[in-house]
Amino acid sequence: MTKVAVGLSGGVDSSVAAYLLKEQGYDVIALFMVNWHDTTGLKSAECSAEDDVLFAKMVASKLDIPLHIVDHSEEYRKRVVDYMFAEYEAGRTPNPDVLCNREIKFDVFLKKALEFDVDYVATGHYCQKETIEKDGQTFHRLIAGADGNKDQSYFLCQLNQEQLSKAMFPIGHLDKPEVREIARRENLASAEKKDSQGICFVGKVDLPTFLQQKLKAKEGNVIEIPKDTKLSLRKEETLEEMSKPFPFRPWHGKVAGQHKGAHFYTVGQRKGLNIGGRPEPMFVLHTDVERNIIYVGQGHDHPCLSRKALFIKDEDVHWIRPDLEIAVGEKKDYLVRIRYRQPLEKATLHRTETGVYIVFENRQRAVVQGQFAAWYDEDELIGSGVISD
Repeated sequence: MTKVAVGLSGGVDSSVAAYLLKEQGYDVIALFMVNWHDTTGLKSAECSAEDDVLFAKMVASKLDIPLHIVDHSEEYRKRVVDYMFAEYEAGRTPNPDVLCNREIKFDVFLKKALEFDVDYVATGHYCQKETIEKDGQTFHRLIAGADGNKDQSYFLCQLNQEQLSKAMFPIGHLDKPEVREIARRENLASAEKKDSQGICFVGKVDLPTFLQQKLKAKEGNVIEIPKDTKLSLRKEETLEEMSKPFPFRPWHGKVAGQHKGAHFYTVGQRKGLNIGGRPEPMFVLHTDVERNIIYVGQGHDHPCLSRKALFIKDEDVHWIRPDLEIAVGEKKDYLVRIRYRQPLEKATLHRTETGVYIVFENRQRAVVQGQFAAWYDEDELIGSGVISD
């Protein structure tokens, strides 16, 4: 009998994943991951590990499957949280959920699960996998979840073929209401449990407070850039010119206020600026951690908040489907997203010797350095990379 380890978080998605696998005749065991103990910066205790463990135990008991608790907190701190601190300190905005899946759920956790002699590891992600044969080789396709509103394939954009070969996504063909209904029908304890929010395994945090564990507060100027700035009229003729953020300098605007550390903010951010008395809402246009300056502007459509292209360094480019990797000098049209739940946008990927340029059909708002761009061919996720500029 095929043996599967389910990452049972105590939430409804992983609970239903475990139920479905058992119904399908698999030999199922459950593993609960403890990856974080510190409560610094947490906005609420609704996602506390103690509560999650209790729900996981109740679900495992109901399904009559063994539950093992594994602690990966040391690896999580080193591979995810320390990376977060380093990225914010450098003025970039990381995506811890993508790193958590690549480094923890499908690496550290996967290796631990294999110690229980399992054949596969299953999670409650809303995505799908399909295995195909091509030119005598086996390839695993990572496909978007059937529920377009909950599709989580983006969070798995850094997985490789080896990791996918051991992965199962039992609820990927369902939508969220169906998952809730199954949980209610089977009287699973997690049926009405709220979905977790915030940083993977940490919870919903006040980010500046969380980051101040390692990053010091430092007062600096907030400079407002007017909408009619000549910066928006710069040349955008080459791939490099299109992908570069606007070259903000202090003399391009006027001081509009003070902040407590440029590394606590991110491009596109609206909350936390504490600047009022303007006709339109204020947004972060750029952060300069070296000079400790935040540049802001009025309006969702500020010209300095959008651009036509982005760049990914060659060493940061990852192909989920290595057989579909394009060669240097080639270009190909894809559907691309630069953040979770963003609608897929039409774009052309250009492969160069130094990396990949992605040129969008429509200008993209708030292209954030350090986030992941993921490209799709219809509903299949083909590759991804860390946004460099």
